[in-house]
Amino acid sequence: MSSGANRLIREKSPYLLQHAHNPVDWYPWGEEAFARARERDVPVFLSVGYATCHWCHVMERESFEHPAVAALLNESFVCIKVDREERPDVDRVYMTALQAMGQNGGWPMSMFLTPGGKPFYGGTYFPPESRQGRAGFPDVIRRIRRIWDTERSSVEESAGSVTTFLEDVAAAGAPGLLPGGEAAEACYRQLASSYDPIHGGFGSGPKFPRPVVLDFLLRYHVRSRLAAPLDMVRRTLRAMASGGMYDHLGGGFHRYSVDGGWRVPHFEKMLYDQAQLARAYLDAHCVTGEPSFALVARETLDYVLREMTHPDGGFFSAEDADSPRPSHPGEQGEGAFYVWEKGEIERVLGADAALACEWFGVRGEGNVPFDPGGEFTGQNILYRPLAEGSPRVSAPGEEERMREARRKLFEARALRPRPLRDDKVLTSWNGLMISAFAHGYRVLGDEHYLAAGSRAAEFILDRLYDGAHGRLLRRFRDGESRIDAGLDDYAFLAAALIDLFESSGNGKWLASAVRLTEEQVRLFHDETRGGFFDTTGEEGILPARIREQYDGAEPSGNSVAAMNLCRLARLIDRPAWEELASETVSSFSSALTGQPGVLPLMTGVLDLLLSPPRQVVIAGPVGDPRTRSLKREVFRRYLPSLSIIPLDPGDEEVRRLNSFFERMGMVDGTPAAYVCRNFVCELPVTDPGALGRLLEVGE
Repeated sequence: MSSGANRLIREKSPYLLQHAHNPVDWYPWGEEAFARARERDVPVFLSVGYATCHWCHVMERESFEHPAVAALLNESFVCIKVDREERPDVDRVYMTALQAMGQNGGWPMSMFLTPGGKPFYGGTYFPPESRQGRAGFPDVIRRIRRIWDTERSSVEESAGSVTTFLEDVAAAGAPGLLPGGEAAEACYRQLASSYDPIHGGFGSGPKFPRPVVLDFLLRYHVRSRLAAPLDMVRRTLRAMASGGMYDHLGGGFHRYSVDGGWRVPHFEKMLYDQAQLARAYLDAHCVTGEPSFALVARETLDYVLREMTHPDGGFFSAEDADSPRPSHPGEQGEGAFYVWEKGEIERVLGADAALACEWFGVRGEGNVPFDPGGEFTGQNILYRPLAEGSPRVSAPGEEERMREARRKLFEARALRPRPLRDDKVLTSWNGLMISAFAHGYRVLGDEHYLAAGSRAAEFILDRLYDGAHGRLLRRFRDGESRIDAGLDDYAFLAAALIDLFESSGNGKWLASAVRLTEEQVRLFHDETRGGFFDTTGEEGILPARIREQYDGAEPSGNSVAAMNLCRLARLIDRPAWEELASETVSSFSSALTGQPGVLPLMTGVLDLLLSPPRQVVIAGPVGDPRTRSLKREVFRRYLPSLSIIPLDPGDEEVRRLNSFFERMGMVDGTPAAYVCRNFVCELPVTDPGALGRLLEVGE
């Protein structure tokens, strides 16, 4: 270790490296730390966060960089620092424990464990001294150590109770009957009950984007023909894109809005948000035809290409909320890169400043309506004021002037100190992003997006997949691939490869998706209750092996795995996988019948399982304009239950996986499309219009 550094200096995680020069004697997660705690007979202090976490930075400055607090920690505990994005399994188990203790979840997560890894007390951010009813961190440290030394039996009892709860969570669920179509209706009613008809979104505030909900509502709209689910999606997407949560200069979305009107964001940018929201806007554009939805999707995808892409093709994880303040470079401030004083805009834009200030709601005194800490005094968060029911009509030439104004403001902003970028490449989040680029190609017709998704898939399979041993890894950074992949890594990547196959027609993507899914079943399948564990269980430190039961900011691994099994069964005619998908959904039947709103994507899988399989086979050379015309006829429609099978005459991979396709080919040398139900097909058509009419019959 270098002088003044702790053990984290050997790690690659940007978050762990941020703490590598703390005076705290940090260990990374692993058996070494727990062995040391057993040797010293002291508890473990576990701190979990991530590189772009605002309150993680605050607690580091206030406590972990403070010599006296660090000395107290080192004397009392063995201290472990975990990047939740590298180790979502560790985060998920102890976050479940924290919530079982009656605490609100969040980061930094601060947990106290026995040397055997069992949790007995926890919290999130602790201030450096007691204030506003929150115990100061030094007081918490002293109290925990005193209880450990003098009331060990009560600590062990508490740890045992929490561990029993975790084991009960792990044992929850059992094979049951596959719910019927009523689960979708119940899910819709539950989501509708929390819908905000004024500002869009769900609940009051803070508001988090949850794209799995929007995906369900679009599916439900298609299934039910009801207008209300589509209206919810449309209003929510419009509101998010007009509010301060959207970056109106550089594209992409911030993490969430601290208020109910999408005006004041928490400014970090996460890859998984860009991926899922871009896809939501693409799908909504397909359903509604609204050009603004396509524009937001394009700007979001372009942001990822510009700022979040590894030179060799993978996608980085996040950008921080904090950055140096332009006027005080030594001082960090949330959103400092993104906010503006009115005078700055006037200096940059000159005669067009008045129009830009009106366009973006900029005021001389600042426009931030929710600022309890006074951090944004005199500052403006760019947003688009909307008058519901009477949108402002642009004057002639105004749109062009604003495009130029946005360009100038973007270039001026680029001169500011940028937020930290977390440049690790995570398999699961890359899977989500690859899917978004595959859909961007389908909907927008931009070949660059398909190329970007393909390069990223090659990157992951080259750097993070050990084909010889059939194992996927989770994280790549600075030349190092490490950490065994979890269920979400396998499932999200397999989903991305299916999307790439359906978009490109390259059979190698389908073959890779099949191989990954076979390995996923081998490593994670729960033979007792059905479905899949989040981890392989091989490590042995965590007190429980659980299954995620919530489609949240990211979909659950089980929901995506079930969707993949169903999609693959219908692509390559493997009925056993559709049965495994049904078993997975059935194992969550109690949630789907009681609280389906917690699993909207799983509810969508159920709907797919209850629908007859539909396929469209397009036989023809990938580069043939006639083949592309047939594909465009399919791609321009929102058909979530349709399997798309491109068959290039020179690609034998797909026919090898499914002999049913051997009899399908071009008609008299002309590319042809076959519309099928459960592998029983209509006569082939070569005209896009005729294909469209066949597709409409099944809609």
